[in-house]
Amino acid sequence: MLENGALTGITVLDLSRLLPGPFASMILADHGARVISIEDKRFVKDNFFITTVNRNKEHISLDLKTPEGKDIFFKLLNTADVVIEGFRPGVVQRLGVDYDTVKQVNPGIVYCSITGYGQTGPYVDRVGHDVNYLSISGILELIGNPDEPPAIPGVQIADIAGGGMNAVIGILLALMARKQTGKGQYIDISMTDGMLGFLSIPLFFHQQTQLLPRRSDNMLSHRYACYNTYETADGRYLSIGAVEHRFWKKLCEYLDIPEYIDLQYDDASRTEIIDTLRSIFRHRSLDQWEKDLGNLDVCWGRVQTLDEVLTSPLFKARDMVVNLKGEDGAETQVLGIPVKLSQTPGRVRTQAVGFGESTVSILKELGYTDKDITAFQDKGVVV
Repeated sequence: MLENGALTGITVLDLSRLLPGPFASMILADHGARVISIEDKRFVKDNFFITTVNRNKEHISLDLKTPEGKDIFFKLLNTADVVIEGFRPGVVQRLGVDYDTVKQVNPGIVYCSITGYGQTGPYVDRVGHDVNYLSISGILELIGNPDEPPAIPGVQIADIAGGGMNAVIGILLALMARKQTGKGQYIDISMTDGMLGFLSIPLFFHQQTQLLPRRSDNMLSHRYACYNTYETADGRYLSIGAVEHRFWKKLCEYLDIPEYIDLQYDDASRTEIIDTLRSIFRHRSLDQWEKDLGNLDVCWGRVQTLDEVLTSPLFKARDMVVNLKGEDGAETQVLGIPVKLSQTPGRVRTQAVGFGESTVSILKELGYTDKDITAFQDKGVVV
């Protein structure tokens, strides 16, 4: 078993900020890659240095608009395998660190750009955030109550799934291709493109029925009682996902409503069945339903709050919520690694470093002297 992970020996230079790029590079770092995050000091003022996606990394402050800063970047580039950036299209060209430029220095580089709408197309210059990518891709239209405005999810789905995760997939594919061809390549990740792939099931049903999916009114979103959410006696909620008939049958038998077993997807009866289940579930608390349903094969689950998730026996057992001790001895609760490899497992090694905390050590590694570093600091090249 490799001690450090499947990506030990891979070096990543991460020029991105906020969530999509740093989330991607965190996954790579979790699995052994050396990740050096590079940011200009002016981003400190934005207060968006998200520590929960910066573990297992090093961090250097660097002004790429200065000749000295660019020289430092290209020295790092000589031994790098991957570059990640999340600027608007055209910015890296103006900075002189775009793919066409860096591949002249390092032909094997895998260069990944993450943007809202991609490097081509009519939206190439349009700004946006997660909610906009969800909107344009058709996802937001399907979230929320049918008689209310679309509901914005409480997590950044497009940033993480459409951007960060797809970036990791693209980088790993490009690294595999480089093993075969010896050549690096450019990766164009559009978060909106990534979200479009989430419409596979709605598209399937649309092609089957010729009907457009409606918010909270389709087979897998509140239309039927077997796939729905229900309030409990204490104002909490649970979910039912009894899609297959055998699960629905068992639930009906347990709730003593056998008359609904064969009416699972009957449109004439669906509101009656939903109302019946709403009434039944309101008679007991969520904890009581936990005891009563237990491990019954009906596909059900608690709708849990963040504090419940962080103390959940499931996630503790799965090492998905772990305590990580810092250099000062203080422990921080961090989220674990969902991709579990048997021979080369990922590992949460270090807490997030402070902004620019690795600057001096990395510069010394590149051969710069204390005098050089002081001069860089005086000129504002680094913090």
